[in-house]
Formats: sequence, C-alpha cells, structure tokens
Amino acid sequence: MVSENHKTNQQESIKDLKKSVGQHFLQQILDNSYDSIFVTDRFGNVLLVNKGTGKFMGLTTDQLIGKNVRNFVKSGVYDWSPTMQAIKTRSIVSGIVRNHQGEQQMVTSKPLMNESDEIVMVITNARDIDVVNQYIEALERERTTAHLYKTAAKYLSDSDMENKEIVAESKQMLQILKSSNFIAKTDSTVMLIGETGTGKEVMARHIHRNSLRSKETFIPVNCAAIPHELLESEFFGYVRGAFSGANPQGKPGLFEIANSGTLFLDEIAELPLSMQSKMLRVLESGEAKRLGDTSTYQANVRFIAATNRDLKTMINQRLFRSDLYYRLNVIPINLPPLKERPEDILALANKFLADLNKKYTLHKILSKNATQALYSYNWPGNVRELRNVIERLFITSAGDILNFEKDFFINSLTRSESFMDNDMPAKNRIYQGTLKDVIKAVEEEYINQVLAECGGRVGEAAQKLGIHRSILYRKKNNK
Repeated sequence: MVSENHKTNQQESIKDLKKSVGQHFLQQILDNSYDSIFVTDRFGNVLLVNKGTGKFMGLTTDQLIGKNVRNFVKSGVYDWSPTMQAIKTRSIVSGIVRNHQGEQQMVTSKPLMNESDEIVMVITNARDIDVVNQYIEALERERTTAHLYKTAAKYLSDSDMENKEIVAESKQMLQILKSSNFIAKTDSTVMLIGETGTGKEVMARHIHRNSLRSKETFIPVNCAAIPHELLESEFFGYVRGAFSGANPQGKPGLFEIANSGTLFLDEIAELPLSMQSKMLRVLESGEAKRLGDTSTYQANVRFIAATNRDLKTMINQRLFRSDLYYRLNVIPINLPPLKERPEDILALANKFLADLNKKYTLHKILSKNATQALYSYNWPGNVRELRNVIERLFITSAGDILNFEKDFFINSLTRSESFMDNDMPAKNRIYQGTLKDVIKAVEEEYINQVLAECGGRVGEAAQKLGIHRSILYRKKNNK
C-alpha cells in the first residue's frame, strides 16, 4: 500500500502540474502524441498518462492515475518497470517491455532532478517495437545504399575514367560502330572478342554510353586481377560476420554495385570453373545472394564480356563451360587487330597526339617520316601500343615536329622484342648453385622464352605453360 506521505506528495505533484499548464490542454498534447507517455512521481505513482499508454496496458486513464507502477508489474500488466529502474539508478533507462498480451514496446524512462539533485518526477515514453524495427530496417537500407555508392565510387575511381571515344576510319570499324550503336539500345549480353590492346573496354564503354542504361553505373572488372579465393565475395558480396577477416559491416557485391547499369567482365576466360557455374546462375535467373545471407536480391544488370582467347578451344579442353559460353555469346563483336585496319592508325595517332597537346598545352605534330613509320610497323600490341608509342615520342621529342629516328622501334622495344632480345636463354649457359637455384633459373628462362613467343601476351603464355595467368604474374614478379 502507498503510505499517507506518498499520497500527499502525489497530490501535490498533480496540483503543481495543473498550475503550470491547463489540465485539459496538457491532456490534449499527451493524447495526440504517437508514443505512449506517462509521468510518475519519485515514488513511481502515476501522475499523467495518455491514451497510448492505456491501450498498451489494457487499462483506462482512471485505472492508471494514482496507481504505483510496482503494482502493474505484480499484477502482470507488464513484465518489468523501466520507471522504477530509473528511480533506483537515478539515470535514463531503456529497454523492451512486454504486456500481458505479448505485445512489446521500446520504453525509455528519464528522471527529472531539482536543484537539490533530488528526483522530482520520471517521464516515460514508449513506442511499438514493430515501428522501431521498421526504423532500424530503413536505417540499415540507407546505410547499405550509402555503402553501395561508396563502393561503386571506389571502383569507378580505380578505373580509367577518361572519356575515350572510338576512332573509326576503316570499313571494318565503321561497320562495327554502326552495329554497336544498334546493339546498345537493347539489353542483350555482348561478347567482345579481340587481341590484347584492340580497345575492348573502349567499345564496352561506348555501348554503355549509347544504351538505355547510360545514366546508370558502368563497372569494369578484370576477372584475371581478382584472386580466386576472393571472386565469390567480390561478385556476390557478403553480410556482416560472413567469415573471419570480412568487413564488419558487410560488403555489396559487383552485381549490386552495377544494379540497373552495366557490368563489364574483361578477360572472362580467366574465371575458374567453380565461379563460372555461379556466374551462369546469375545470368539465367537474374538473382544473386550475398555470402552468409539467406535471401536473394535481383541483379538487374546488363552484361558485356570480353576475351582475347579462343573460348571454343577452351570448352574442348574443359577449361570453360559451354553453357556459360552460349549465355554470354548472345551478340559477338569481333574487334580486328590494328594491322588489319591501317586506315585507323593515323586517325588514332592524331587523336592521342591531340589529347597530349591539350593536356600539356603544346602544339606538336607528326612529320611525314613519322607517319610512314606508323604505317610500316606491325603493331603487335595494337591500339594500346600505338598510344604508348605516341606518348613516348611526344615526351622525348624536343621540338614541335615529331620524327621517328631510323632505329626508333629497335631502341624503343616493344614487349615482344624486349623479351626476345633480353630474356631468351643462352644456349651454352653454365648453371651454378643448388639444384633448387638451377631449377628456378631454368623455369625463369623458359617462362621468358614462352612470353617472347607469345609477343608478351600473358594469357596466351599461361595457356601454353599450362598454368593460370595469376600464377604466371606471380612468378614474373618474384623472379
């Protein structure tokens, strides 16, 4: 029972509230609050309540006013009292309270102190736990979206964002450009086939810029550059706590990052078979699932793949899935090597030169003999090599007229020439050291020999060596 002293204090507290604010006006404020609100004195006696509180407790206002919150717990109106805990600890207390019908609310009780640091009253407000959970889910979605944009920005900043336009003077490229402009308006998957350096990513960007998804994200991914053990987490993403060492907040995958946009899968032939089957499922169903998650999400992505390898041969060698090949090879576009379209050589050279002149505010031009040298060279590295040669010539030439010296291509070795001249094994080399050292030296020489035979093309060399290109990169870098 509440003592007489407590009753007197309670009546005085109610009287004080009525003096400070009109009772009717105050009750209107409380009843129009979305949250449940009630006020007690320092002993836990209820002074004011609103309709939301009565609804949650299953009691009327008259049944609540003047009662002590301890009695509500004892009678099973709800399971515990944050109000009494706040009085006991003299601090703000929050927690989930369950009523006799099993409904739950998120409750916070705050004690108000006077100048003597004594508790005057406790204000408690509560909100339905389902509403709180909706807010948390909405916040999590916002956080995920923000993380998605942040990750997309990282991929975009890491890629070459220069607005490269396709230069086409030859009949082959003009026809390809015409076809690609029509293909771009569809959502069909495109397979770009061509030697290294022929401009497959430039073509992929062109298709994206002219597509119905042009305002969305373009995400370029080099499949050979991602370690095998990270492929699934990179493409599909993962939830919080999916595996040790993962980002504690989880991470969106490339399918999510590129959602509504275009995902460019360069060097698709380098995907291991285990990842090819997972890629196929996404292409067929349009669904993906983060690692550690139980639910799937829609991957609304336009796929463009690219390769410089013969995928049909790889299928026969059981290195590439035939079903994935036919799913990717919906619209194949073959990009011819630069040596087969000489009309584009000078046009491309002038484009690269114009870009450099703009960058450095200069006015350099190609001489007649430089133009002839460009036409006479075989360009094994294709457009990429041409761009590098023009930049090298631009930087090393003192005047505004760019001339090729007679032995320019000899002194400025291409990758294939560099391997041939410097890395070919000596016929009569004498080996010294331990067997391990000799084996390492022979391996290094043979790798260089195969690279030379393949014109420096790592993918082709790795295929001849019977190893994955990532292993070949590692062996080259560790020599």
